[in-house]
Amino acid sequence: MPGNGGCSSKSTLALQIGHNRSARGLQGMIFTRDDRAGEGKLSSRLGLVTDAVEAGVDMDLYAYVVDELSRGGRVDYVIVDEAQFLAPDQIDQLARIVDDLELDVFAFGITTDFRTKLFPGSQRLIELADRIETLQVEAMCWCGARATHNARTVGGEMVVDGAQVVVGDVNRSAEEVGYEVLCRRHRRRMTAAAARAGALSPDVLPVGTA
Repeated sequence: MPGNGGCSSKSTLALQIGHNRSARGLQGMIFTRDDRAGEGKLSSRLGLVTDAVEAGVDMDLYAYVVDELSRGGRVDYVIVDEAQFLAPDQIDQLARIVDDLELDVFAFGITTDFRTKLFPGSQRLIELADRIETLQVEAMCWCGARATHNARTVGGEMVVDGAQVVVGDVNRSAEEVGYEVLCRRHRRRMTAAAARAGALSPDVLPVGTA
């Protein structure tokens, strides 16, 4: 499954890929799950938003694309954002879209959660991807070191327990769930807020995608 990796700009890159192919007269299908802009949306922090198909937990992505083609619709490629939230069998369905329908699938997501554990969807994506790339825009910890881990915060305080998936954003009020990228050393110790290091980094970690 050809694709690219992403960091804070992964959704922007997904939108750019769709725009470039649309400009060439191609028509794509976009799947996403739990986007910050709401159900059935693909958005970036630059303010760009486009409609997408909400990939529910029980959706068969392969069957959805086949149904669209069977009804006379056109699908030249598939884009998937927030791919880490997909179930492993849905990643298998994306691989089947590539193999059986001979369509390019570009999947974007983060690899690990705030506990440094692979998301099941990301793990399966890594196992099946034809190509994995990481965006060259490097995320940085508040201390200036290369950021390698995601941290979940509530009110600026790091939390290490809880559900694997909780939708939040780096642009949140102090009481809300948020995320920050940190180097390995500070993942266990200190967020930017705790260090009084100024504004939180807007980055989200680089990810393997397919």
